[in-house]
Amino acid sequence: MAKGEGAESGSAAGLLPTSILQAGERPAQVKEPKKQQQLSICNKLCYAVGGAPYQVTGCALGFFLQIYLLDVAQVDPFSASIILFVGRAWDAITDPLVGFCISKSSWTRLGRLMPWIIFSTPLAIIAYFLIWFVPDFPRGQALWYLLFYCLFETLVTCFHVPYSALTMFISTEQSERDSATAYRMTVEVMGTVLGTAIQGQIVGQADTPCLQDPNDSAVVSEGVNRTHSTTSLKETQNAYLLAAGVIASIYVICAVILTVGVREQREPYKTQQAEHMSFFRGLRLVMSHGPYVKLITGFLFTSLAFMLVEGNFALFCTYTLGFRNEFQNLLLAIMLSATFTIPIWQWFLTRFGKKTAVYIGISSAVPFLILVAFMESNLIVTYVVAVAAGISVAAAFLLPWSMLPDVIDDFHLKQPHSRGTEPIFFSFYVFFTKFASGVSLGISTLSLDFAGYQTRGCSQPAHVKFTLKMLVTIAPIVLILLGLLLFRLYPIDEEKRRQNKKALQALRDEASSSGCSDTDSTELASIL
Repeated sequence: MAKGEGAESGSAAGLLPTSILQAGERPAQVKEPKKQQQLSICNKLCYAVGGAPYQVTGCALGFFLQIYLLDVAQVDPFSASIILFVGRAWDAITDPLVGFCISKSSWTRLGRLMPWIIFSTPLAIIAYFLIWFVPDFPRGQALWYLLFYCLFETLVTCFHVPYSALTMFISTEQSERDSATAYRMTVEVMGTVLGTAIQGQIVGQADTPCLQDPNDSAVVSEGVNRTHSTTSLKETQNAYLLAAGVIASIYVICAVILTVGVREQREPYKTQQAEHMSFFRGLRLVMSHGPYVKLITGFLFTSLAFMLVEGNFALFCTYTLGFRNEFQNLLLAIMLSATFTIPIWQWFLTRFGKKTAVYIGISSAVPFLILVAFMESNLIVTYVVAVAAGISVAAAFLLPWSMLPDVIDDFHLKQPHSRGTEPIFFSFYVFFTKFASGVSLGISTLSLDFAGYQTRGCSQPAHVKFTLKMLVTIAPIVLILLGLLLFRLYPIDEEKRRQNKKALQALRDEASSSGCSDTDSTELASIL
């Protein structure tokens, strides 16, 4: 709707055909959109809550799936690397596919994006729960986890891609979208805290059995020791199922709040002037837009760095640092620190600009990663590093989603008659980061296999410990530095953003004054 709310909430005059309206009534119709540009705190919170399901489930899978497959489900490292790589790669492929389907979706009473969010939710929570279930047929376990991992990633993509694109349809004001994005990032980081706390604390209460000497596994598996090990392993499996059930409940609650509290809006000037285009033509236009390519390339490297840390952190704390019973608390410290830091970064990027925030925020992780790489195992120092690392994690969460709308605005100015490209922008950004994540997780798990990883071992060989240290410290440092170098090529600074904002507002004002009420009448007729 051009006025910014659903047809059912419009004025009585808005429900009448345009020809019935008196000429004197039309100015009120033209002015109304500007009155509805401001989002209430309730609107922003409801929108922000919609980001929690993706982060809660993604955090639980990112931090715990690898160690779950290796030590609880007892999948061999090679098969686990295949599951992680194929699952993430498939997840990456589904993003542009879902983006394509969304771009072809027609407008409904609920909007163009909301139906995807609503209908994918119940299926997604079923698939998520089955990821954490250990089947009774050992030979088909790898296929089981691969199937339900890919299925869940497909369904959560059907939720997250339209939700990400919704950023462009909650308001036409840049400042309102930035503010809503800050709310969203705060809730998403809180979602990672919830995911870490729920999964970590519930699973941490279970006594996961391990083998003191891998070479004596045949002896340990006999008699009383075998009974104790089997019982402890079953308790751990049940703990993972309990955590999955709690997280699935949070997923549903957040989806309901998002659906009830947020309405999609239509761009007034695009509704009149936009033309339909094929997906592939839209993709060519998007991928030839220089600022977008430079932005996603820079964030590709920095996101990959943090994903490497995320995917291997539990194993690193357990085996390299020797904090088997503390890694879930260290994860919680990182995420709590990130949650409290998000508002600070929002103020910082408003005050000093987004590019400056990128350089300072993301590079702040490097000194602490260096410290972890060279220090001896010390729990207090590790907690200090975890809290400091959370500051950089907050910047990595906030900045990509705050900068993507600026790129889309720049694209709209250069391609004013294009329509429906927003899902392509968001889905292909997620595609590149997820595909790179799949490659990194697959390679890192395969590296552990080559290094001699021992499933359910209480300790690991020196080569495994060294490999984990490289994956969590040195490799992310190199990736962060490469990403920051690429950000120097990104052309949209604060001056450019201000120019784009003025130009877009001029387009909206022109569209509103030239026939906004005619557009409203046409839209309402199609919906009713």
